[in-house]
Amino acid sequence: MSQKRSRDDYKVAWICPLEVEQIAAMEMLDEEHPALPKPPADHNVYSLGSINGHNVVIAGLHQPGNCPAATVVAQMRMTFPNLRFGLLVGIGGGVPVETDNGMIRLGHVVVSKPAGGHSGALQYDHGKARNGYFERTGALAPPPAVLLNAAQALAVQRARLDVDPVQHDVRRIDTTRRRLRRYQYPGEQNDHLFPPHYEHHRQGSCNTKCDLSKRIPRTSDDDDTFVVHRGNIASGEMVVKDALLRDILAQQDGLLCFEMEAAGAIADFPCLVVRGISDYCDSHKNDMWHGYAAAVAAAYARQLFFHLPVDEVQRCSGNARQTASPSFILPFKLPGVHSVNHFVAREEELRRLYNELKWTGDRRTVILHGLGGMGKTQTTIAFAKKHRNDYSSVFWLDARDKTALKLSYQGLAQRIATETSSVTYINNALSSRDLDETVSAVKRWLDKPKNNRWLMIYDNYDDVKLRNRGSPSENETGLQVGNENDASETGSKAYDIRPFFPDTEHGAILITTRSSSVKLGQRVQLRKLADLEDSLAILASTSGRTDLGKDPDAAVLAKKLDGLPLALATAGAYLDQVATSCREYIEMYEKAWLRLQKESPGLMAYDRALYSTWNVSLRYIQLQNQNAADLLRLWAYFDNHDVWYELLRAGESEKLLWLHKMMEDRLEFDKVVRVLCDHELVEPNATVSELGSESQGYSMHGCVHAWTIHVLNTERSQELAWIAIQCVASHIPSQQQSNYWVVQRRLLQHADQCIKMFDTNANLEDDAWMFHALGNLYKNQGQLKEAEGMYERALQGKEKALGPDHTSTLNTVNNLGNLYKNQGQLKEAEAMYERALQGYEKALGPDHTSTLDSVHCLGILYSDQGRLKEAEGMYERALQGYEKVLHPDTLRTYVPALIALEHLGRLFEQLGATDRALEHYDRARTGIADVFGSEDERCICLSDQIHRLRLPRQESVPPPRVATRHSLRYKWKNWKEKLKRA
Repeated sequence: MSQKRSRDDYKVAWICPLEVEQIAAMEMLDEEHPALPKPPADHNVYSLGSINGHNVVIAGLHQPGNCPAATVVAQMRMTFPNLRFGLLVGIGGGVPVETDNGMIRLGHVVVSKPAGGHSGALQYDHGKARNGYFERTGALAPPPAVLLNAAQALAVQRARLDVDPVQHDVRRIDTTRRRLRRYQYPGEQNDHLFPPHYEHHRQGSCNTKCDLSKRIPRTSDDDDTFVVHRGNIASGEMVVKDALLRDILAQQDGLLCFEMEAAGAIADFPCLVVRGISDYCDSHKNDMWHGYAAAVAAAYARQLFFHLPVDEVQRCSGNARQTASPSFILPFKLPGVHSVNHFVAREEELRRLYNELKWTGDRRTVILHGLGGMGKTQTTIAFAKKHRNDYSSVFWLDARDKTALKLSYQGLAQRIATETSSVTYINNALSSRDLDETVSAVKRWLDKPKNNRWLMIYDNYDDVKLRNRGSPSENETGLQVGNENDASETGSKAYDIRPFFPDTEHGAILITTRSSSVKLGQRVQLRKLADLEDSLAILASTSGRTDLGKDPDAAVLAKKLDGLPLALATAGAYLDQVATSCREYIEMYEKAWLRLQKESPGLMAYDRALYSTWNVSLRYIQLQNQNAADLLRLWAYFDNHDVWYELLRAGESEKLLWLHKMMEDRLEFDKVVRVLCDHELVEPNATVSELGSESQGYSMHGCVHAWTIHVLNTERSQELAWIAIQCVASHIPSQQQSNYWVVQRRLLQHADQCIKMFDTNANLEDDAWMFHALGNLYKNQGQLKEAEGMYERALQGKEKALGPDHTSTLNTVNNLGNLYKNQGQLKEAEAMYERALQGYEKALGPDHTSTLDSVHCLGILYSDQGRLKEAEGMYERALQGYEKVLHPDTLRTYVPALIALEHLGRLFEQLGATDRALEHYDRARTGIADVFGSEDERCICLSDQIHRLRLPRQESVPPPRVATRHSLRYKWKNWKEKLKRA
């Protein structure tokens, strides 16, 4: 549980003068704490938080310099009386000299340490002018011993580890976010060191305004190891931009770095100075390295906290990560979740969430509901980050539909398998690729009695279908907010979320939804922003106009956008892109509002406010890059989540010339998507390691997607729908391809959307192959009803275009037979198999492998129906045919023949012919071992079956290496696809 803290609880000060340094510092916190009241005489603004159990006060300066630093420290110590020491963390100018760790370069870190008779920090411009020279007077205190010891311990740890913890923490700053891109590593090619006498005379970057041939040659920094130098740091009131002066001062006192605050802070407060090198104190200094230098300094400072002793009084007694069983504690991660940097703290809602979800030992469930675009997801992210230590594990699940939720459970299983000691049932579920089994395995792990401090977040549960338990009737509620979903679309993915909850009544569950009908726990409603200052804060943050509050028109604009966070963020992103005043934006917004009111009178005011801001952005995007506007329109035919380059390239067609040109060049695609990202209509997905050769995707908010459907596609384009289906169908990988499961999983949601947008009465003759491919996709992903619909559409098209006896038509017929069989529709399956068999015999002859595969399928069907003699005849015919047409070497490794051997062995076992069963099992096992290896699960299963049959009847026992789930019957479920694909 979160602990109520007072000013007395804070022991460490973190001082960072510049905004770029403060942002980096905030990104390093484990937990952010709410602000505390302070005395009227204290004019500082503090950010509070903790790192590794240490409570930290972060403060900036209103301007750089030693005097402002001294003032800030004095007021800070008055407000927080128990502060023990401080860290001065930020950027500085480096002296390009050699140390024990090599030459000081941009992006390195310099840390104060006593050396050469100095304390580690000295004020180079404080002293007396003597006859012909300057005598420095006074001395600054050295860093406290506890910080020097921590710095040394960190140095020892870094030297011994393969993975540098400091370099790892630099990546805490998500540089894919637009506002944090300045923290990216600029690259060695932008690290320019010129001779002291060569000055930078013209405004502009060194790359364009300086003679790069004048650079001092240095050996390449051929690895990206994070480098720390420790020694003397000089502090003064002036910015050093003179390389000659730099070298004179540095040579006198063995200086490594220059900065402007340490002397003021250290005067009467023990501090360690940490500076990321952003320039060489010469006339060539610029801002390019500020972000990265601030990031590396902050990351180094963060790691010091892991080598400091923590007072027991600072440890939160309710910290779940300290009280929970270690085997159930997972590192805090929100994979695939994108947080914004303009979140306005909804303190009241966060307080209510905390009160309802705090640990009691029993199950706690909270429903956070509100209209789309109100910030439910971002509020939940803020809650999870703020209270991460209140839970042993935090899990984020995508609950927009049942398939997405099952896939999220698969991600949870992978996390559990990776982060904890071996959990056999989790590993077995992952190996099976059975999503239902994976859900059950994760729920089993969550139900463990000692695993009772987790938080499960089910995000975007909008398609609601809740059955009244204990009653035969159903209460079905399909969401329809405003005009975001057509009635025909509503409820198509509706489901009951409760079977996905862990069964044991412990842990905490948080659900976000647009539906007010979800009454599964305490409800917290997220409404429009009531405080005008909060709306202005979003506008200021997203527009980059820090003085926006001074513009009276900004308040007018904020009021017109009616406290809708998504609309405010869109308007701010637009203002960030163009030199448009708030008054001019209001005029454009009002015109867009009136136009929508005329064209779509049924729109709710809420929708119209959102759609109007997007229409204003669209008009500018059309001027910037028409391809970006066209891509927005095409996106309506895909799912809103996870559209990526290779997916669109797969459907490249000269029917859409703009798409053809855009997909010819990856750089052009990235340029187009960047325009949409800059307007905050699209955002990059979090990086996922399992993507393989496929690239990272992009997503848009569900409300934005509704706008692309209902406004940009008022009249649906069958051409765009056809392109979308072609993209998906062309990109479906076969099961022989590596990583096929991941790609198919990503495609599934897009298949749903493009089919929904496609005209069911369209001509199918030329496009039957696409529906056949989609049928394969749905079948492979276990969605048999959807697969059936696709196969039937494909069959209809193929019969018209190719005729009923064409082999391509027969392939679809055979697949339909497989599908009917898997659904228990055995009569329908038999009819399909017999039709396919007759057609293959006529077109290809009785001994073609396609004909024999169809014979084999009929044998399986007869066996399932108990018609064992007929099944035996089919199996024997298939095997004899394979032996006749295949070379012996090919036959030994031909998977359909091996599966037929196994099936015939099983049939003989049922008939009591043990010797014949063993003969066929043994041949099948040998071939499968040759193809897939002896450790393959099917090979193991056959070995155990043979072992069991060879035991004397009285000694018959269950196979030693096989569990009930690994019966031959179960294995056939997972292997039957190999038969169909072979």
